[in-house]
Amino acid sequence: MTDRAALIERPQPPQPSGSRALALSRGLLKTARPRQWVKNILVVAAPAAAGELFSRNSLAQLAVVFGLFTAAASAVYLINDARDAEADRAHPTKCRRPVAAGQVPVPVAYAVGGLLAVLAPVAAAAFCTPLTAALIAAYVVMQLAYCVSLKHILVVDLAVVTTGFLMRAMIGGVALGIPLSRWFLITTGFGALFMVSAKRYSEAVQMAGSSEKPGATRALLTEYTTGYLRFVWQLAAGVAVLAYCLWAMESGGTTNGLLPWRQLSMAAFVLAVLRYAVFADRGTAGEPEDVVLRDRALAVIGLVWLAMYGLAVADW
Repeated sequence: MTDRAALIERPQPPQPSGSRALALSRGLLKTARPRQWVKNILVVAAPAAAGELFSRNSLAQLAVVFGLFTAAASAVYLINDARDAEADRAHPTKCRRPVAAGQVPVPVAYAVGGLLAVLAPVAAAAFCTPLTAALIAAYVVMQLAYCVSLKHILVVDLAVVTTGFLMRAMIGGVALGIPLSRWFLITTGFGALFMVSAKRYSEAVQMAGSSEKPGATRALLTEYTTGYLRFVWQLAAGVAVLAYCLWAMESGGTTNGLLPWRQLSMAAFVLAVLRYAVFADRGTAGEPEDVVLRDRALAVIGLVWLAMYGLAVADW
């Protein structure tokens, strides 16, 4: 027997229970995707657009909504990773996820995810409006249906993920009773579809150049063509830009501010879409938050857009 074989067969000393609990807690936290919680900042989108963000009651309510939506999203991530553990082990990067790597047992991931999935809408009913609780419950049900079957249905998978982003953007307005304009919904919905389809396109491009079979990691990658996914993200980007520009022009015919900030913000919005499209075209557009955080130019353009948008809402 070689020294390497002896090392493999030698029993490892058991870890202290405290160390195992700490490792499990870290694994659960990692599975909940803290990096993706930034997506839930979208809960402030509708109140910010309506200029009703900075009152004390609004901020407190939005903090609660952010926490509840984060819990709901974390529940979905936990259950999804438990279901996809075998497929994730075949993926070059997803194999390092805690559930796929064995750091978090599959039954534990199911149990914690199920608990959060129940508690999030129940807490929303207790601390927010009934409509907010209904929206969170609908999000959980939709995303769990996605994990079970909808992610295997062509085009429907894109629609479900896009709707998840749209729900994030809607829920802040729903919680505060703010009417949601059609332009807000169209721009947000197609902007989300742009990012979702760009990510799928990038996955298809990367898997096409990999030795792994696409179906081993995301079954529908064998059904979509890169040409179709490119068409979808280009179409979605065009509709999002058009809707935003129509909204800006319609809303800003007159202004009491120093400059027509709403119309000027169109330039920053279009630049942001064009910059994001660079990564989509290269096939490197992964998670939207990763694209934004790793590209300094895109982050700066986004901050400029936010500043212009804020000045427009404040009517400065």
